[in-house]
Amino acid sequence: MGKLIYMLNVSLDGFVETPDRSLDWALIDEELHSWFNDQTRGIAASLYGTRMYELMSDYWPNVESDPSAGPVELEFGRLWRQMPKIVFSNSLAKVDWNSRIVRGDVAAELAKVRQEFDGDIDVSGPTLAASFIRAGLVDEFGILVHPVSLGSGTPYFPQLDQPLKLRLEETKRFDSGVLYLRYVNAQVATVRAQA
Repeated sequence: MGKLIYMLNVSLDGFVETPDRSLDWALIDEELHSWFNDQTRGIAASLYGTRMYELMSDYWPNVESDPSAGPVELEFGRLWRQMPKIVFSNSLAKVDWNSRIVRGDVAAELAKVRQEFDGDIDVSGPTLAASFIRAGLVDEFGILVHPVSLGSGTPYFPQLDQPLKLRLEETKRFDSGVLYLRYVNAQVATVRAQA
């Protein structure tokens, strides 16, 4: 069974977007975008909430129409369109680009997705990820720390009733100053090792 991975860009003070939901503070240069493309190639399917799906589907299906898009962005657009996407939404009536809608309990739906796909699955967006984190279902956390402090916004981690114990497995520094930190959920890793 593949891992459930939650990875997002994060400010130094732990926010994934500003209070007005802006992402223009993130330093996504060619090096970092190429790295994201490599990560995407290793994913079997992506899980989206409504807002993150709408954000991604507003741009990536038609990236070729953006004259400023370079080869790395064009490649990501192709990868994104091909990726199977499962959208957790009670408000969307339909989705496109190799996507489907699911409704109901996130844990039950994740179990079905894990039966369908052999490889790793990523969860995109902090709201949907919060449901999986609180249920103890996220295996791996990827935090791309950008050298900026936002002061407020949407946090990477939700409020929790108890500490979430993580184990650092990998770090990478990008030329832009972005730092990648990959953590495993120590409790999930222990349970899997015993199984």
